[in-house]
Amino acid sequence: MKELCEYSKQQKKLRAAEHRRKHAHEGLCRGLTYVEYTNVVHKQKSSFSKARKFTHNKMWRETHKKFDTKQLNIIKKCI
Repeated sequence: MKELCEYSKQQKKLRAAEHRRKHAHEGLCRGLTYVEYTNVVHKQKSSFSKARKFTHNKMWRETHKKFDTKQLNIIKKCI
């Protein structure tokens, strides 16, 4: 049993050393330059303007009397 424990410790050290060698970047990691940073496309929140679009488009499709004035005032306050 001691031999098995010693063997597993050695294998664990070998795997760790191999992992470190494989993922060592040797100084290649650095921050982005200004040009690289400005070329990065990142997604913004996609639902920030849906409330206004709802009140200006979909609300009026079926009937104009779907919402009464009180409800419209509540919607307006939420926006």
